[in-house]
Amino acid sequence: MLAVFDIGGTRIRAAVSDSAGMVAGLGEAATPLHDFAAFTATLARFVPQGARGVAISIAGCVDPDTGHIRIANIPCLDGRSLAADLSVGLGLPVWIGNDADCFALAEAGSGAGQGHRNVFGIILGTGVGGGLVIDGRIVSGAGGFAGEWGHGPVADSRPLGRDVPRFRCGCGLVGCLDAVGSARGMEKLHLHLSGQQASSITIVAAWQDGDSKAAETVAVWTEIMAGPLAMVLNVVGASIVPVGGGLSNAQPLVAGLDAAVRARVLRRCTDPVVVPARHRIEPGLIGASLAGWGALPC
Repeated sequence: MLAVFDIGGTRIRAAVSDSAGMVAGLGEAATPLHDFAAFTATLARFVPQGARGVAISIAGCVDPDTGHIRIANIPCLDGRSLAADLSVGLGLPVWIGNDADCFALAEAGSGAGQGHRNVFGIILGTGVGGGLVIDGRIVSGAGGFAGEWGHGPVADSRPLGRDVPRFRCGCGLVGCLDAVGSARGMEKLHLHLSGQQASSITIVAAWQDGDSKAAETVAVWTEIMAGPLAMVLNVVGASIVPVGGGLSNAQPLVAGLDAAVRARVLRRCTDPVVVPARHRIEPGLIGASLAGWGALPC
């Protein structure tokens, strides 16, 4: 069996897996942010006796050539050869993958992407992220950044004829989709267009209730996001795009993005392409389990 973890900047969720894609929860704990020894000890508490390895989904990017991780919100891990360091501390082989990649793999294996060869899973929540799975395998790419469609200065500054600032992104660039298409980005966009401060949940709810200002924000948001996403699909040939993250809970929002994307891709189809993810609770754990059973000597 494998010990499986989904690690975020606030909480660590633990599970055990006795076959690929199957997980049973073991509990959770606060994420130690500044003490690597404490971080390792927290994981060790959940590793069951008899485990043959550890598989981890984490909110960071692992360079497949060096094994070094880049992770902004857990300082004690940033820059480490994390799998190697944890393997020493835990006494077990360790596989580590980006959380969006694990999400995409879970959806490709047993979610909305099941049966599709090329699956591009996207996250629309605190940030804008993505993961690419082809033939059941994560494509990580140079530096481990494949699928990160949220970064790059591509956001339209004149969507639907409205002037929209190219917001500065946390990655240091200006005009990233992450800075305008995330939940916080939608809130900044709404403030700019309407002069009103509101949460993304409130904005989407008001749009569904017929509020004209919220409708303008959603229309502009959709216009900004649809073009770059359609371009990604043309490049990678994905036939399905499962959507996770907080904004995916609004199915009409996902449906509107789907319609806008299908109007822009080269491959014309009548069936939805951008769809809500099926794994709403444990995608990181499920994806880590699938990858771990394939990668570790279990």
